[in-house]
Amino acid sequence: MPISKLGICVAAAALELGAQSFVASTPRASQRAAVTQRIALTDITVTYHRPVAGGRKIWDGVIPYGQVWRAGANENTTIEFSDPVTVEGQPLAQGTYGLHMIPSAESWTVIFSKNATSWGSFTYKQDEDALRVTVKPQVSDLHEALTYDIDDLKPSSAVVTMRWEKLAVPFRVAVAPEVTAQNLRNQLRNLAAYSWQGWEEAASWCMSEKVNLDEALKWADRSIQMEERFENVVTRAGLLTLLNRGEEAAAARTRAAELGNAMQVYFYGRQLQTEKRKADAIAVYRQVAKRFPTHWLGHMSQARVAVADGDFPKAAQEIRAAQPDAPEQQKTNIENLLKRVQDREDING
Repeated sequence: MPISKLGICVAAAALELGAQSFVASTPRASQRAAVTQRIALTDITVTYHRPVAGGRKIWDGVIPYGQVWRAGANENTTIEFSDPVTVEGQPLAQGTYGLHMIPSAESWTVIFSKNATSWGSFTYKQDEDALRVTVKPQVSDLHEALTYDIDDLKPSSAVVTMRWEKLAVPFRVAVAPEVTAQNLRNQLRNLAAYSWQGWEEAASWCMSEKVNLDEALKWADRSIQMEERFENVVTRAGLLTLLNRGEEAAAARTRAAELGNAMQVYFYGRQLQTEKRKADAIAVYRQVAKRFPTHWLGHMSQARVAVADGDFPKAAQEIRAAQPDAPEQQKTNIENLLKRVQDREDING
């Protein structure tokens, strides 16, 4: 079948705009790139083509102010979210979006279009917008080729930044804790459900983020039912503390101290100290001292208990007893603790 005149015209026009050949895949002046970052359990992927400045005036030149721009070259720049997110605090559903921008001297509009399969912004339609946010451009180091970075990483957010020439355009993407909790629920319907570790790790994450606590306690209990371990009992104790169930939390801490080895239980006490829970930490040290009286960490625990009781000479004696068997990498720290005790300083503070 002969090629129509219309088809020839469309192909010629596309090639004049720098489009890829309809026949062969050949190298492009603006090369394809992608950047992916996981935030919590959510993946963000930006796929784009990288035009080069080449000495041209870019802003309000090659890229006019006040007009929708494809935020790259060639086909739509796209941004994909594997879960629902917020962008600059505004909700955006899971999916792949065409990424467009409207530049100006003072502020930029960043557009997330439901149409992610077009050629550039030439057929962009505002009624296909899923979201628009306004951000402030920033001065940047020179980037000859357009670049997207995902940085300023936090446990549940990151900043996506377009950089080109000497300009940067950032926008923050965040993942709500409930989205991550739902990811964990989904995992607990898969292979993770068949081991105590899966339930414990999911519960532990909720404990650290202080979210979904009631359900997380059920996950910790499920882990313990499968196999009672120091780790899952500690997680249960932490969750009970956050739920203000003090007596049950104390009982769980006691049980954890019965299950763990000297190192696990001693450093559990140290963790409680860093959380400013001194009384709970001292209770754990008392159990280490009782269970492991001749272990070097048993001596260190007895020293900490002695300091809590105001008996600094006994504390110094116990630290000296710990020194011969302590690992080499711990000896400097122990020597420093001994000096502090000799100066009658509270090492449990």
